[in-house]
Amino acid sequence: MAQRSEEVTARGEEHEMTFLDHLEILRWHILRSAIAIVVFTILAMANKEIVFHDIILGPSRTDFFTYRKLCEIGAAINSSGLCIDKLDFTLQSRELASQFTMHLTSSAVIGLILGFPYLFWEIWRFIKPGLYPNEQKNSRGAVFFVSFLFLLGALFGYFIVSPLSINFLASYQVDPSIANEFDLASYVGTLVTLVLSCGIMFELPMIVFFLSRAGIVTPELMKLYRRHAIVVIAFVAAILSPPDVLSMTLMGIPLLLLYEVSIHISWMVRRQDIARLNREASVS
Repeated sequence: MAQRSEEVTARGEEHEMTFLDHLEILRWHILRSAIAIVVFTILAMANKEIVFHDIILGPSRTDFFTYRKLCEIGAAINSSGLCIDKLDFTLQSRELASQFTMHLTSSAVIGLILGFPYLFWEIWRFIKPGLYPNEQKNSRGAVFFVSFLFLLGALFGYFIVSPLSINFLASYQVDPSIANEFDLASYVGTLVTLVLSCGIMFELPMIVFFLSRAGIVTPELMKLYRRHAIVVIAFVAAILSPPDVLSMTLMGIPLLLLYEVSIHISWMVRRQDIARLNREASVS
């Protein structure tokens, strides 16, 4: 049943299908995606020490990769200010089921991140048969680039945005007499939000690519509304990041760079469309 949307006639035309047939196919695509995510989630839960001690709690310790590299850079340029050798906060679990809940939540997030390429591949298998042959050709490599950008964004959020934001928030004090003792749920929630937000934001070039292919977005339009885009980016960064200037900046700057990259991608799509139209005109 799941393969019916991909069956074609000898002339390359799809078999006519009812709305319920499409729903049935979509259900199987979603089911397989959910199974893949659940499998990764179970694997993450089974490796609790690696997931929690090494991954989730990694940015809370000074031996984390990012902190060590900052210390090495600081030593190379003779600047001790870059070295983060102390994180002045403690984590606490104030609710009975908090540790179990955070274990389950973090495992599910890791399962979603690792299973995202397969999830998008299943979604693309459902969408692709409905595209025209030239649209399928123009969108070749979509699964790879969408998955690559999402994982790249998640890594950026984990290794860059999260540790610097955690260090800033953990070291900030309105008065020295107030100790920073954070709840485990708050820490995990902040980390998950930053990682997933960066993963989603890094999809901007692919979104612009498809919208440019559809003729909805043009490079001129993006350049015209660049100032408006800056305001929107600042607003999105403020919503998705913790309430501090550093986190907003760390999320806003990559978004601005991705917006500029997206303008060039839109120009590239425009040139390809013009070249294709010229070839078709010369053939006719």
